[in-house]
Amino acid sequence: MELKWLLCVMLLTLGTLAVQAHDMEDDNDGDDVVDIEDDLDDAIEEMEESKSESSAPPPPPKVTYRVPVPTGEVYFSETFDKGTLDGWILSKAKKDDTDDEIAKYDGKWEVQDMKDTRLPGDKGLVLVTRAKHHAISSKLSKPFVFDTKPLIIQYEVNFQNGIECGGAYVKLLSKTPELNLDQFHDKTPYTIMFGPDKCGEDYKLHFIFRHKNPKTGKYEEKHAKRPDADLKNYFTDKKTHLYTLVLNPDNSFEILVDQAVVNSGNLLNDMTPPVNPPREIEDPNDQKPEDWDERPKIPDPDAVKPDDWDEDAPAKIPDENAVKPEGWLDDEPEYVADPDAEKPEDWDEDMDGEWEAPQIANPKCESAPGCGTWQRPMIDNPNYKGKWKPPMIDNVNYQGIWKPRKIPNPDFFEDLEPFKMTPFSAVGLELWSMTSDIFFDNFIICTERAVADEWANDGWGLKKAADGAAEPGVVGQMMAAAEERPWLWVVYILTVALPVFLVVLFCCSGKKQTSAAEYKKTDAPQPDVMNEEKEEEKDKGDKEEEEEEEETNDEKPEKQKSDADIGSASQEEEEEEEEEEEERKHASEEEETVNRSPRNRKPRRD
Repeated sequence: MELKWLLCVMLLTLGTLAVQAHDMEDDNDGDDVVDIEDDLDDAIEEMEESKSESSAPPPPPKVTYRVPVPTGEVYFSETFDKGTLDGWILSKAKKDDTDDEIAKYDGKWEVQDMKDTRLPGDKGLVLVTRAKHHAISSKLSKPFVFDTKPLIIQYEVNFQNGIECGGAYVKLLSKTPELNLDQFHDKTPYTIMFGPDKCGEDYKLHFIFRHKNPKTGKYEEKHAKRPDADLKNYFTDKKTHLYTLVLNPDNSFEILVDQAVVNSGNLLNDMTPPVNPPREIEDPNDQKPEDWDERPKIPDPDAVKPDDWDEDAPAKIPDENAVKPEGWLDDEPEYVADPDAEKPEDWDEDMDGEWEAPQIANPKCESAPGCGTWQRPMIDNPNYKGKWKPPMIDNVNYQGIWKPRKIPNPDFFEDLEPFKMTPFSAVGLELWSMTSDIFFDNFIICTERAVADEWANDGWGLKKAADGAAEPGVVGQMMAAAEERPWLWVVYILTVALPVFLVVLFCCSGKKQTSAAEYKKTDAPQPDVMNEEKEEEKDKGDKEEEEEEEETNDEKPEKQKSDADIGSASQEEEEEEEEEEEERKHASEEEETVNRSPRNRKPRRD
């Protein structure tokens, strides 16, 4: 009802405004003559200007870029906002076991603004060339030693052109006397490798660390388990993503993308191969005995092939009940020479042999069930049994599957603190990519999570805010789509206006229902109580009707008896009346007879 009143008030207001406008037009008719066409033109121009102003999207809120500054102790930080590669060293090495043409690390690196950047002044390191080896590295402010503090490495990547095949991972280069960043290549020792990598449809997020065997002194790569999360979108959406690795002294680790955990685990339990080898191994010198029987089933040696077993019976035989279809063309071949084919002009019979027209399906066979020699179809032979084999029975000599015996592992060791890895003193990018313009930015290596988070908010967070501010809302996207495709207006009307109209129609046409609050203010029964009372009255009325019916049934015999008595009395009265009437008739007849006799006649006077 309130909505009805609101609609009525709106209609009355519009009507009043229309009447006032009409009166004003009548008043203006008596004034000086005005150039109506000019007024209309001015009004149209004003409407167009207001429409253009209203349709123009509001300018997005401006996000001002500020160079991130680390707020705590860091081992390495880089924003590239100076616009130079100061502090970075380009590798001059050559890759081993590779052709000289592609062995050189001659891929180009540059500091550039990101394509379609919305943060002027925010620069990053860009892998410029494709299909080349790239290597660049930089020293840490001080070597990182794994002791009692966590390790946090974080940086940003944007695949501006997507990615076909290539990586964007970083390497934490081990601190060794032989470390020479000028000769940084694929075999330079590293402690940790971390970051995205993709080739084909295989999307990876590497976390690999090199573990030193305490017994042999050799290093072995340990790979973290693959994350369960779908990583494809990070490689294809052409947005900047934040990659973070957190490694704790208790051997736990977390891998985050855009500050959300996508993988986690423990260095002791979730690496492949495991950090610690097994305590026992199979004896390499143990050999299976010659009489060891691994067969659980063997052919029954006492079985005999039945006499009626025919091993030569064919599996298929012609169907003797088959009948050649009517209209079968026995004399027509299935394929005939193409009559429209012509011998090529350059055909040389000496070189190519005699030319023959290509074969095509016989057109006469199209309307017939078949052509050529008819043959009976083949069916399964009911007498076919195949090659006879004796049935299989349990092998009484079965000893199970043989396995070599276990012996203590001579190389066994137990490292309960794999977190204590080889210290590293540099960070490097050693990459091969088939896609150019991979954007790197805002590297940081530290030990405090709060420092890394604040660094992320000042760098990646601003990029995310700028991208979000520049992206149009849902309504803006719908309006832009409708401008390109005007037929979408019809879809919008049907999907938005029509449901709203139906909702208003149903809401306005419904009856007003008393709310529970109104019942509470009075002693009037609520709907559920009224329903119960109505049901009780209905039950009471039904009982009274049943009692009346019973009484009526009891009175029916008496009524029928009284009706019978009344009927018999009336019948007797009718009989008495008939007898009296007959007596009266009889008396009148006798009187007439007497009057007609001669003795009763008067004498005749002459």
